[in-house]
Amino acid sequence: MQAHFMMKSLMQLKEKDVDTYEHSVRVGKLAEYVASRFGFDKRMTDHLVIGCYLHDIGKIGIPQNVLIKSTSLESDEWETMKRHPSLGKEMLQAYAAIDQEIIEIIAYHHERWNGTGYPYGLSGEQIPLLARWCSIIDSLDCMLSDRPYRKRLSLKEAKDELLLQSDRQFDKHLVHKLLSLPDVALKNEQTIHR
Repeated sequence: MQAHFMMKSLMQLKEKDVDTYEHSVRVGKLAEYVASRFGFDKRMTDHLVIGCYLHDIGKIGIPQNVLIKSTSLESDEWETMKRHPSLGKEMLQAYAAIDQEIIEIIAYHHERWNGTGYPYGLSGEQIPLLARWCSIIDSLDCMLSDRPYRKRLSLKEAKDELLLQSDRQFDKHLVHKLLSLPDVALKNEQTIHR
């Protein structure tokens, strides 16, 4: 049931914005690898993978002119964009068959270890473990992807940035675990068919 909901939601996201859809697929795929590599049990694996595929699902509710803007967002547009975790949480709460742990990934994937994230300002271990994983995987993929306002980073630059942001934005322990994976897995360059 959750897998069916995930596929339906991803198709809606694809209709809204192909780039966000492709990013979500890459984040989900890397989450699958992380879960298998670190021996997550079935429940944790399912929750992390579904949560990572759906982490940006709230962007369906963001106005198109903000979502696909080709330059940096103005402050009011950024405030609108920062609503997507809450919007995603609301969307999933309306669907009774979705486990709470998946909803927490969507709601908290932009929280920061030092408490400066959004939308709730959680810090440290207040942020659920799987949301902390999603945050790191999401950020890595963002850094390795071209954006309208900046070119992609090299893998080395992205790894250096994850280390720099350890204990600020990210759980340092999880960053080190992720960076222990082979570079070819971290690059996560599978082809996505539009």
